[in-house]
Amino acid sequence: MMRALRRYIFDVINRSQQLFVTLMKVMLPVMIIVRIAEEFGAIEVASDLLTPVMALIGLPPEAGLIWATCALVSMYGAVGAFIGLSAHLDMTAAQLSALCAMMLFAHGLPVEQAIVKRAGASLIATTALRIGAAIGYGALVTWISGLTGWLSEPVDFSWMAGGEVGEAATGLAGWWEWSLQTVKSLIVSFGVITGLLMILDGMKVSGLTDKFTLALSPILRVSGLSRDVAPVTTIGVLLGLTFGGALIIDEARKNNYPPRTLFLSLSWLSLSHSLIEDTAIMLALGADIWVVLVGRVILTLIIIALLARLTLRWGRQSEQLASDTAR
Repeated sequence: MMRALRRYIFDVINRSQQLFVTLMKVMLPVMIIVRIAEEFGAIEVASDLLTPVMALIGLPPEAGLIWATCALVSMYGAVGAFIGLSAHLDMTAAQLSALCAMMLFAHGLPVEQAIVKRAGASLIATTALRIGAAIGYGALVTWISGLTGWLSEPVDFSWMAGGEVGEAATGLAGWWEWSLQTVKSLIVSFGVITGLLMILDGMKVSGLTDKFTLALSPILRVSGLSRDVAPVTTIGVLLGLTFGGALIIDEARKNNYPPRTLFLSLSWLSLSHSLIEDTAIMLALGADIWVVLVGRVILTLIIIALLARLTLRWGRQSEQLASDTAR
């Protein structure tokens, strides 16, 4: 019994190391490039470019800086931008919810989309999907609000101004601070990957994987997503694209999924992931749950269902090619 347990622990650690190294080969270079770009003011440049887009959507110019920070750096960087700009923000509840939904659709793109590409989906297609969904959904929310008066009450940001954060360090001090945070996040990532692998193994042994897939089958039928990737996709949807993408890389390596299956699964993850943590952050900022959670998930299902039907012929051709090759 103890020997089998030790063998299993060594196996999980070995698999975790392999996944961790695979992720680090993708994530670390991108994180360094983003940090250099941030140091040279690329975020502000992106903000200026986004200002006209924000105006078309019906959002104030400050929203451009917040979304640029979110899209290029991280969700938490955008929260810092929110706090820093709180004294200058003048938004309705609909505008705030629209911006928060846009942040949920498109954040940390350099790192997350590099993982999506490594997992087997098109970088350009999934990035365009996230940005397009963010802009389209944000515009839809503000348009409905302007037409009906829904969520038109102004938002009070005074509570944020009381929690101001200091300016991010620059130069050598900034790099040292960034390095410490990066090392901490990498250590946490390794622990999370190990835990998720153990959870997946436990789900398979206990039969929960089959029950989970059965419970999701109505949604799978609507969306066109394969049952094979339902468990790992669900974990990514709940916990995050980084960890979900890592698990899909591992599963794809073992099961050789068709390109269409990977594309649909990773497109779903790209549009809706980390529904627990990220949604909670947006709700804490004052966003409306119907906008940032319910509407976002419904839009994701609609988009994936459409993609499933548009790519059906491609999937059949890939399966036929694989069958011919096997012969």
